[in-house]
Amino acid sequence: MKMDLTVPLSTEKEAEIVYRTLSVDKEPKRGGVTRNICLEGSHLNVHFEAAEAKMMRVSVNNFFDHFNLVVQTMEQFGPPNT
Repeated sequence: MKMDLTVPLSTEKEAEIVYRTLSVDKEPKRGGVTRNICLEGSHLNVHFEAAEAKMMRVSVNNFFDHFNLVVQTMEQFGPPNT
């Protein structure tokens, strides 16, 4: 099972912050899910692969939980310096 996401952000700097924050944590090997994140301008591209639909759902939900946390933190502290 494969899934590709493209998440647009307002600026390249915001996309870079999100990318650098989320690319640090890898998926646990026991979950059977692989996640690859790449940055293209102000777009974050994420590719997921999983053997089971349940594990895919958990991985995508966790990704968006972490993504929302990063975005809310940036909103709380203002736009990043360029």
